[in-house]
Amino acid sequence: METTSGTAEPVSGELVSVAHALSLPAESYGNDPDIEMAWAMKAMQHAEVYYKLISSVDPQFLKLTKVDDQIYSEFRENFEKLRIDVLDPEELKSESAKEKWRPFCLKFDGVVEDFNYGTLLRLDCSQGYTEENTIFAPRIQFLAIEIARNREGYNKAVYTSVQDKEEEKEGNQGREKGTDSGGAEEKGANREREKAKSNKGEEKEKGANKEISKSGETAM
Repeated sequence: METTSGTAEPVSGELVSVAHALSLPAESYGNDPDIEMAWAMKAMQHAEVYYKLISSVDPQFLKLTKVDDQIYSEFRENFEKLRIDVLDPEELKSESAKEKWRPFCLKFDGVVEDFNYGTLLRLDCSQGYTEENTIFAPRIQFLAIEIARNREGYNKAVYTSVQDKEEEKEGNQGREKGTDSGGAEEKGANREREKAKSNKGEEKEKGANKEISKSGETAM
């Protein structure tokens, strides 16, 4: 999920300011609407990339960070019975839940880059990022739950659904090509039959003309 670029492109002062703001924890910017919008846009872009990833690659084999093993181990040690296929928002957002999540999240301060950066998290892992199926969560919380969903097979529902649709689409295209090919073959056969009939007609006409010519020569 972390990408690097080999070329350094110049950026405007405004973009640098936004980038700096986005690198700060959410509580640092208060209720500034411009920064909140920038956060929302960045979170949406992250969500779109992630959903495409689990749609095109078997999620069981995905590695989201260099410390996936540690994140998963700590997560299941602290949240052994947490249901992750369909999340209950209260298990993440209630005051008692926050008290339990806070020490877990802080363990990854300095271990996971932007560990408290805001991300979008799906409630039902078999569904996409719709308004009804999405909540805002710190990045480490997103990583913990999504790594667990990948390893425990819950995210495979998305991958399987997308692959089935692709196969069905390819099958329909193949049948359409087959229909077009069959139609072309039938037209070709019809043309050959018409050609054969025409040739036979010409041969009969030539034969009749010869007979007429012979009859005329005999009569003379």
